[in-house]
Amino acid sequence: MAGRPRDEGARQVILRRAADLASQDGLEGLSIGRLAAELGVSKSGLFGYFGSKEELQLATIRTAMSVYVAEVIEPALSVPPGLERVRRLCESWLSYSQRRVFPGGCFFFAVTAEFDARSGRVRDAVAAAGLDWIRFVTRTVEDARQLGELAGDTDADQLAFELISFMENANVVSLLHDDPGAYERARTAIRNHLSTYT
Repeated sequence: MAGRPRDEGARQVILRRAADLASQDGLEGLSIGRLAAELGVSKSGLFGYFGSKEELQLATIRTAMSVYVAEVIEPALSVPPGLERVRRLCESWLSYSQRRVFPGGCFFFAVTAEFDARSGRVRDAVAAAGLDWIRFVTRTVEDARQLGELAGDTDADQLAFELISFMENANVVSLLHDDPGAYERARTAIRNHLSTYT
């Protein structure tokens, strides 16, 4: 963070608002000027927290990740490893998107589409977050396989890919077509798909 240490509570309020905006308008849509106007503070005061647009974007990604962990990962980890954890993980993600924890649906889905073909530190941070998520879903599936709750020949990488596809499609369809029923269809698809592996 540039400049003197600032009030951490105020910084978190700023970053949470930045994450909400980025979920709708993308990280490129974030600017210190726009954020200052949204929050009713001076541009110079806001600049003191971050120093550059890139630092603001990176800090916003970190804030979004902490929200994501609390909303999606921690509920899954409250369940013992196995098939029930796989189910809870999928449900936590669908709930997080459906409840519009971020107004633009899944923050990471939005910014991944924005940065997937770019280069630079922001793209690298987005890619790292996405890879962490894929690895976590894969590990959760593999744990269930090793415990004998999924078929022994289950390809954890493939099943994780398929589950994530169902979840992300619900997010897209619900947003683009204003169709809340997409979440129930995703839940049905996940339930039916998992049943073929047990």
